[in-house]
Amino acid sequence: MNRRVMASAAVLAAALCMFSGCGVSNKRILRMQKMEEGVGSPTTIEEYKEAIAKYQERVADLQLAQGQIGIWYKILGTRYLDNKMYGEALKCFEAALQYYPDNQNLYYYVGICAGYMSRTALDYTASGNLEAKARYLRLAESAYLQALKIEERYARALYALGVLYVFELDEPEKAVPYLEKLLTIEKRHTDGMFVLARAYYSTYEFDKAVEMYDKIIATTTSAEKKADAEENKRTVLDASYGL
Repeated sequence: MNRRVMASAAVLAAALCMFSGCGVSNKRILRMQKMEEGVGSPTTIEEYKEAIAKYQERVADLQLAQGQIGIWYKILGTRYLDNKMYGEALKCFEAALQYYPDNQNLYYYVGICAGYMSRTALDYTASGNLEAKARYLRLAESAYLQALKIEERYARALYALGVLYVFELDEPEKAVPYLEKLLTIEKRHTDGMFVLARAYYSTYEFDKAVEMYDKIIATTTSAEKKADAEENKRTVLDASYGL
C-alpha cells in the first residue's frame, strides 16, 4: 500500500471513528499527518516548498474523504427514513448538507423528515404549547423552498410544499402557485391535481376546483381516484350552490 493510499485510509478511519463516537482531536490528526508525510516545522524556503507539495496531496485526499463522508450520511439518512426513524434521518441529512450544501435532494429529505417529526411533537405537558410542532413545520417549509431555489422545477419539492401548505399549515393560497407550476411540469400528476383542487376549494375558487376534478376524471386510469374525484366534485358543487 503506497503512502497516499495509507493517508486516505487514515482519514477514512478517522471519519468512521466520528460515526462511532470516539474522540479524535485536531491536534492528534495533525500529528498523524506530520508523521506520515515526514513534515515537521519548515523553516527554509526549500522546506516550505516541500511541505506545500506534500500537503497539496493531503488536501486532495481530504476532499475525497469528506465527499465520501457526505455520501455516507445521505445513505444512512435514507436507511433511517426507510425504517421510519425520522429523527435520526433528519440528523444525517443535516450533516450531509455540511458537505453538499447545494444538493436539492438533501433539502427535500430534510423537509420530509421535519414534516413527520411535527406529528410526533405532541404537547406532553398539556400546557397548550405547540411550539415544537410549529418549528418542525416551518423547517419543512424552509427546506422545500431552499430545494426550489436550487432547482425551481423540482417536482417533488413543489408537490410536497403544496401538501404542507394545504394540509399542515392551513395556508392553501400559498400552495396554488407551486401546484400550478407542478402541473406544467408533470401534466398527469393526479395527486398534485387533488391537492390543487383542495386548495381551490379552500380559497372559495369553486369553478377552478370543479375543473380540476374534471381533469382528474379525464386523466386517471384508477377507478378509485376517479370515484374520489367525482365525490369531491359533488361536494364542491353543493358548497357553490349554497352561496
